[in-house]
Amino acid sequence: MMKFLSDWLRPPKAKAAEPENQQEDQPEALPAPVSPEGVVDSRVCGFIDNVQSGWFQSASGELLKGFPIAPADVVLDVGCGEGAATLFAARCGAHVIFSDTDAVQVEQLSAKVAKSPARGYQALVGDTQPLPLADGSVSRIVAMEMLEHVDDPAQVLAELVRVGQPGALYLLTVPDPVGEGLQKQLAPPSHFQKPNHIHVFEREAFARLVTDAGLEIEHRHASGFFWSMWMCLYRADEAGAGGAGEATRDNIKPPHSPLLNEWANTWYQLISLPEGAKIKQLLDSVMPKSQAIIARKPDRR
Repeated sequence: MMKFLSDWLRPPKAKAAEPENQQEDQPEALPAPVSPEGVVDSRVCGFIDNVQSGWFQSASGELLKGFPIAPADVVLDVGCGEGAATLFAARCGAHVIFSDTDAVQVEQLSAKVAKSPARGYQALVGDTQPLPLADGSVSRIVAMEMLEHVDDPAQVLAELVRVGQPGALYLLTVPDPVGEGLQKQLAPPSHFQKPNHIHVFEREAFARLVTDAGLEIEHRHASGFFWSMWMCLYRADEAGAGGAGEATRDNIKPPHSPLLNEWANTWYQLISLPEGAKIKQLLDSVMPKSQAIIARKPDRR
C-alpha cells in the first residue's frame, strides 16, 4: 500500500503557467485499481474507499475531513507504522514528528520524508512513555490504530495531551468493536495477544477515554466496511494473501486468493456507481473497520 501511497503523496511536479480562468487545486487522480492482469488490487481499492470516506483529502489538506494540516503546523504521528499520516502531513509542508517502536520502519519513513516538502522532521524510535518533546509543543496529534496495542491507553493519551498546544487538534482511531467481535470468532488467539490487539474499545468507552483525558470531541467517524469484510474472507480462505500469515491493512501483500480478488472487484464496482456512495455509507455505519474521533485540547489562554 505504501508504494502507491508514497507516489500519490509525493510533491507535485511544477506546472507551466495556466490561463487565469482555469480552476486550480483540482483533486489529484487516484491510483488505478486494476492491474495489467485485470485484477483489482485490494490495497488500492481500499485506499480509494478511504478517500471516499473523507480520508486523505489532498485538495483541502485534510487528513480526515475536519482535521486540516497547514505548513505552520507541527504534526506528531505516534505509532506511525509505514507512515501514511506522516507522509500526508509532510506533503502539506508541515513540520512532522513520527515515532514507532520499529526502528526499521522509522528509518525507511525518514528516507521518504527527507524527500518531501516537509518544513522539517524529527524521527523517534520508542514508545510514548514519555515522549522527548516539550509541553505544548505540537499543534496536530495523530494516533491511528495504536491505542489498542498499548498496556495503558489512558496513560498514553495523557502524554499526548501534555505535548499538545492549547487548541491542538487530535485524530485518534481504534478498531471498531463490531469488526473486532467478528475477528474474535474467526482469528487465531494471537490476534488478541501482545503485540497485537490487547484492548477492544466499545464506542462510548472510547469517547469517555478521550474526554477523561481532558479533550473535547468535535467529530466522530466510522468507516471501513470493505476491510471488515475483507478480513472475514481472509480468515475463511486459508490461501488468503498468498498464505502470508497474519494480515493487517499495513502488511497486505499480493498475490491474493481469487476470493479476495473477487471481493475487491465487487466493492470497486459498487463504489463506482452513482448510488454506491449511499450504500457504502450505510454499510460503513453497520460494520465499520475503524472508529475515529477528532478532538481538541481546550484553549485556556
